[in-house]
Order: sequence, then structure tokens, then C-alpha cells
Amino acid sequence: DSSCSLPPYSLAPATQDRLRDQVRALANALKVVGLMNTQFAIQTEDDGSDTIFLLEVNPRASRTVPFVSKAIGVPLAKVAAKVMAGKTLAELGVVETVPGHVSVKESVFPFVKFEEVDTILGPEMRSTGEVMGLGPTFAEAYLKAQDAAGVKLPTGGVAFLSVRDSDKGAAVELAGALIALGFEIIATHGTARSLVAAGIAARGVNKVLEGRPHCVDAMDNREIDFVVNTTEGAQAILDSQSLRRGALRNGIAYFTTIRGARAALAAIALL
Repeated sequence: DSSCSLPPYSLAPATQDRLRDQVRALANALKVVGLMNTQFAIQTEDDGSDTIFLLEVNPRASRTVPFVSKAIGVPLAKVAAKVMAGKTLAELGVVETVPGHVSVKESVFPFVKFEEVDTILGPEMRSTGEVMGLGPTFAEAYLKAQDAAGVKLPTGGVAFLSVRDSDKGAAVELAGALIALGFEIIATHGTARSLVAAGIAARGVNKVLEGRPHCVDAMDNREIDFVVNTTEGAQAILDSQSLRRGALRNGIAYFTTIRGARAALAAIALL
């Protein structure tokens, strides 16, 4: 379905080339032989160009090494050990490998084991493990990764949307795609008004602060099957914590970014 089409999830070729050049320059300047873990942040500007920020460089292996090794079919740790012992990449026959499939890494979180811990993510490390999904397309690889992480994507039912003002337009797109997939839409009153104004059938439901029956009651009553919740600002994040905990407590698939929700819809379309 065209409504489930995704934006590209890969970096532009020109940006990839710039990253290769920067990593190569760093490795040469630091005289690294073997593995080197480099972390970048990339900001896409309004004109479509990418600004690259270097976060850190560590002359060691990382959790990314086994993931990339499986993705490209090259035992990088073994290769690195041989290089450190004096072999060259040419002698080992190692060349850059670009696989024909897509690989998705998904983090596994321990939130369900800790009461009252908010599930919203920030810059700190919270994951306790990682899983991997491989497939010929992003949607299939993402679906496998979600399944491996224990996230059960629904094939229908009721989808609940509660999004910040800047995501109201994107929520219209998501709601349309959800309806095309067979979902009914309910939303907090502000989001519901935006959806209805755009011609999307949506039923309003109270936030927790607005009194009962509210959205968390609906989750506890098994009346919601899919949740999209985006928020910003310290108070808004605090106010919506019970919503995210309700989804987690009831095993409901929930997504806190528009991009994550779009990826989920592409995966659900395959079910």
C-alpha cells in the first residue's frame, strides 16, 4: 500500500563516502591497527544536506562488530586479530562488502522488570541486549527484528494515537495507513480533532489527567492494540509516563517516534 511507503532509512551515498574518508583519516592519524569503534551523529539540514558530527572514537571492538560480521558474512574479529599479528587485508582477501539484503538491529530493554520506570528513550544506554533481523527489504528485516525482541505487532484492532503538535500532520498520514490496514482509530482529544479535521474517522478518549475513563483504562481493558505516543517537554513527558507504562504492562506494541511507527506499519503490512 502506498500509504505505508517509507522514507529512506539509509544514508545518502555521498554521506557514506564522507564517513569512509573521515574514518580512514582518523585511523591513520591514530595509527590504529585492528578494530576501531567510531560513533557519528548526522543532522539532515532543511536543504537535504547532511552535517556530520564526530561523537567518539575508541580503538577497540564494540557490540557492533558481531552485528556487522553477520550482516556482511565476514568474521571481523578474526580478521582484526590477524591484522594485529602482522597480516594485511590484501593477504587475507578482505575487501569492502555491500550485501544485497537489509539488516536491522533492535535493542532489548528490561523495562517490564522495573515498576514505574519510564520507557521513553534518551541519550543514555538502557538496553540489556540486541537482536538482529535480516531480509530482502527493510520491512521484512524490521519485522523479524521486532519478533526477535518480543514485540508482537498486531494485524488489526484499535490503534491509539497521542502526538505532539509538530507531529499532527504526520499523525494524519499514520492514521490513514492504519485504517487501510484494518485498524480503528482512537486518539487523545487534541489529536482526534486534527484527524477529524483532515477527514480521518477518529474517536476521542481522555488523557489520564482528564479523568476516567481514560486511555490507560482502555489499555487495561484490552481495548487498544497499537500505540503511537510522541511528546516533548519535561512536564508533557512526565504526564504521559502512565500511558507508556500501560502499554508496556499490557504487552501492547507502542512507538514513541513517527519514524518508528512508520517502520512498524510497513512491517504490519507484511503480516
